[in-house]
Amino acid sequence: MGIETSDDAGIYLLNDSTALVQTVDFFSPMTDDPYLFGQIAAANALSDVYAMGGTPLTALNIVCYASCIAPEVMGEILRGGSDKATEANVAIIGGHTVDNADIKYGLAVTGIVSPAAIISNRGARPGDLLILTKPLGSGIIATATKAAMAEATHTAAAFLLMATLNKVAAEAFAPFAVKGGTDITGFGLLGHSVELAQGSEVEIILRSSSIPLLPGVLGYAAMGLVPAGAYHNRAHFGRYVDLAASVDEVWSDVLYDPQTSGGLLFALDEQKAKAALAALQSRGVQAAVVGRCVAGAVGRVTVL
Repeated sequence: MGIETSDDAGIYLLNDSTALVQTVDFFSPMTDDPYLFGQIAAANALSDVYAMGGTPLTALNIVCYASCIAPEVMGEILRGGSDKATEANVAIIGGHTVDNADIKYGLAVTGIVSPAAIISNRGARPGDLLILTKPLGSGIIATATKAAMAEATHTAAAFLLMATLNKVAAEAFAPFAVKGGTDITGFGLLGHSVELAQGSEVEIILRSSSIPLLPGVLGYAAMGLVPAGAYHNRAHFGRYVDLAASVDEVWSDVLYDPQTSGGLLFALDEQKAKAALAALQSRGVQAAVVGRCVAGAVGRVTVL
């Protein structure tokens, strides 16, 4: 499995019972705290393996770093990544560093998955409910934070969520044999939902009233504190999205908001979805049913 259906990671079959899952992700800091940045970058990179139904095993550090900056800062970034990898039971076994004016950090991650347990953009079916495991709005709050306009409690909540692994959520889903899903990262909820709808040849209907948000997000979006990536997402995916008249531009900005280390969006039939939601919530995951798949306008997303 490669790039054909815009899945979150590549899959390489080793034998009838085991396949490799491989992914890579790295980016610039969204916080001045280097240790926290390292945690967030690592959690974000590991998420793609969980999104494919896999278990991450090893990782390689990828670092862009200016030689004029104190090496202790890079040490804190790497410590954050290492601690998050340890939490995920992942061994960081090497990496590569490039002298670069802009700091960037992330991981190349290798995991394994049973071929029978692969989760992909192609696996959702009409009638499935969609469960989202993290509230939206991290990009908007990061933008408000950079503008020094975010409340400290809102910033702290967003960064804590970004640093939270999707490991617990993935483990809660494991008994339910999920086939269709993705995680919500740079393309926002609408972009990734479009990819899921197109890969699975279904229509996805999202209910804005059911979608959980981080505290303060709608207020910051109303102030125009929206990252450029949200507008890029709207330009690229908007032709596949139908918004009800009740969904105003502020809500639209939130739905296109690029997420860092966002939640899983998994599709399950109604009976399994209710049990999975209970399992997630019992583990402290902020999960909610946000929509469903239907045999309607294939490849499109409708927001009510």
